[in-house]
Amino acid sequence: MPKQDLARLIEAFDRLAAKGFKMGPEWEAVHEICQNHEGEQPFDWGHALCHRVEGDDWNAGYWYRRAGKVIGAGTIADEWTATRAELSEKL
Repeated sequence: MPKQDLARLIEAFDRLAAKGFKMGPEWEAVHEICQNHEGEQPFDWGHALCHRVEGDDWNAGYWYRRAGKVIGAGTIADEWTATRAELSEKL
């Protein structure tokens, strides 16, 4: 997994966070990045959080399982903060 792709994911999620985790072009950008890296754990985890933002809990659950993660207990913003910290360690 190229580190620049992981950096792109983090940057895209940061833009989505800045927009209040609302559906729109920022969400689409995150989703596309995740789809392009299907099967890679960090991106599957991002895919899970992306579908959590969407409100599609079933689909989010599928991606959490693929990523070997569990859904965050707090808000989406809380989960992104924790996710971002862990992903940033991989850069």
